[in-house]
Amino acid sequence: MAKWTRRAVIGSGLLAGGAFVVGVALRPGNPVDELKPLVAGGQGENLINSWVKIDADNVVTAIIPHTEMGQGVRTSLVQMLADEMDADWDKIAVMEAPTTGDYVSQHMVRLFFAPGTLDAPPWLDPTLDGILTQVSKLAGGYATGGSSSVRATGQRGMRVAGAAAREMLIAAAAEAWNVPAGDIRTANSTLLHDGSGRSAAYAVFADAASRQSLPTHPKLKTPDQFKLMGKSMPRVDLDEKVNGSAQYGIDATIPGQTMRYGAIFAAPVPDSTIKSVNDTQAKTMPGVLEVINFGGFVAVIAEGYWQAQQALDTVEMDFSKTPNDNLDQKGLFDRYEKALSEAGDEGGDVLGEAGDVISASDNAPATVEAEYRVPFLAHGAMEPVNCTGWVHDGVCDLWTSAQVPLRAISEVSDATGIAADNINLHQMEMGGSFGRRLRDDYAVISARVAQAVNYPVKVIWSREEDIQKAYYRTCTTSRFKAGLESAGRPVSWDNVYVHQEAPPEAAFVDYYDIPNKRIRTLPDVPMHLRFGDWRSVDESQHGFFKESFMDELAHKAGVDPFEYRLALLNKSPRHKAVLEGVAEMSGWGRKLPAGHGRGIALVPSFGTIVAQVADVELSGGTPRVVRVYCCADPGFAVNPSGFEAQMESAIVYGLTAVLYGEISLEEGAVVQSNFHDYEILRMEEMPDIEVKIINGDNVVLGGGGEPGLPPIAPAVANAVFAATGVRVRELPLNNITFA
Repeated sequence: MAKWTRRAVIGSGLLAGGAFVVGVALRPGNPVDELKPLVAGGQGENLINSWVKIDADNVVTAIIPHTEMGQGVRTSLVQMLADEMDADWDKIAVMEAPTTGDYVSQHMVRLFFAPGTLDAPPWLDPTLDGILTQVSKLAGGYATGGSSSVRATGQRGMRVAGAAAREMLIAAAAEAWNVPAGDIRTANSTLLHDGSGRSAAYAVFADAASRQSLPTHPKLKTPDQFKLMGKSMPRVDLDEKVNGSAQYGIDATIPGQTMRYGAIFAAPVPDSTIKSVNDTQAKTMPGVLEVINFGGFVAVIAEGYWQAQQALDTVEMDFSKTPNDNLDQKGLFDRYEKALSEAGDEGGDVLGEAGDVISASDNAPATVEAEYRVPFLAHGAMEPVNCTGWVHDGVCDLWTSAQVPLRAISEVSDATGIAADNINLHQMEMGGSFGRRLRDDYAVISARVAQAVNYPVKVIWSREEDIQKAYYRTCTTSRFKAGLESAGRPVSWDNVYVHQEAPPEAAFVDYYDIPNKRIRTLPDVPMHLRFGDWRSVDESQHGFFKESFMDELAHKAGVDPFEYRLALLNKSPRHKAVLEGVAEMSGWGRKLPAGHGRGIALVPSFGTIVAQVADVELSGGTPRVVRVYCCADPGFAVNPSGFEAQMESAIVYGLTAVLYGEISLEEGAVVQSNFHDYEILRMEEMPDIEVKIINGDNVVLGGGGEPGLPPIAPAVANAVFAATGVRVRELPLNNITFA
């Protein structure tokens, strides 16, 4: 994982040729000269830095180490930096940081691996920053995922970068004007000294400011001083996406080079290899240049993608046998059932435990048991997976979009033998991902194809190839047992499930006041499909499991589901406020028309608490979700309209999984192949969505991209139960017949 390292510790400030750059990672050292060639701009841009630069036209550019894939991260991060810097919003620009180790975000490491260090004393910060930066380099900490950009890099990095830049500009102006720094104020990228009436644009003092000492702990604004944060700002990248000028990986071309295109076909069953290939017909087809057998997959390279795919369809392949060739979906679920039964009341790895679950359950007046399961899910990203590779002169150039580009470089290096320092990943716009591009198989395959020829090749995965050979959200089964006291309140909560990805707390219910709780997992049950991160990762399964089971407990107790949950939240005031918020906005308790049902669910994830109410109409035996109410507390919504959009998109994505989402197995291979049998929500099925935001804590921020998804499955399933009396314990809904 360390092969990509090119330079030393990230620096913090740089000035060159009249433009000012402040890189405020606040880390030891100041190797700004190394950063200069990485982020130097075009004509007229004189200066470079790590995260902030100002050009001669007084345009402030934020250089961010995160990828835009539709979530609006550029706008939110620039908003945080510009607010602290008192920058003119009309003269703000943004660029994505170079994909090198110099631009890792050590704050990502803090968030996921060392959250306690967020509260370290100031004197310890420089040391921790240095250590975490090195760890981040080793971990490929230039990453986009986990709803982390704003709450990690934004809160700890961009705000500090902006505040430090502002203080350095003030210091420079104070020296020049011979006035106390405290007498200078800033507004709209301008320095002002009211006593003398002098003023100057930031660009005037950019050069001098860059030579100022970097404040290691610049003073940050308090929420009452925010001018941009907390306001719904227009997206900074909207125009280019609307007018079509944004360049995605699929758009990549190489000036001066003739583009070639590749189509691939991999073994349908994982771990199988190609025994023989008959490519006689393919090689005679127009435009075909190469047919290459790589052992695990075949690539056809042609002058056009259509030609390559058409030729690939004629290639006859024979594959080796594997132990999973006879495995189907029922067989996999049977395997899970067997493992759970063998684990019994004591087996598995304990992830969390409080009290004595066994004793409490044995002594409870009543117990409730239930088992739930969900299938594999594919990502179905809008932009087909692709990567353009060109190996030339000892260098490998890749044009694609990756959520962890430094790890992609490392894996390409491992696969090709090309030194990581000689691999350049040119990051492009990302047309959706939902976790698909957290895996780097496509970059590795593209590099291998390019290495086999001597010209650039754009390898494009067909929708069928991606859906059938990708990384999937895990298929899993989860069992519950709860003990209820005489009034129906739970006194024990025991949960054991198959497989675990991330985050480890996904199955936890610590916010509910249940005295005896235990969560166990069986992580090693064989599953031959490759699995990885899907939007909200394990929260998507466990949100459905635990909030459906909570509904079953409420039903057993004969208590309204909202009131039942509310009674368990007395020790979790923010969760309680969110639940009360969604009840209020939805008018919970009002009478619904015949054939309608209403369900409620509460799931905190990625630092944000979300509760949803779904209204469902049963029409002809088919449930239709007509309205969703969503109340969320992310701590503080930096860009409320952007956060609201993320809630809405998560609901749409999650609703697709609830209604249709299913990747299943037959003879060891994936059955589904394209959107005709792996359906997505259609426009006419879109429910009305209403979102309410609660700013419950402006210190510890929550994420926005993923927390809106986990509650939608249980909210809908609970609504279906309310409407039909049928308890949904397995998804998707279109596999269930309702009377």
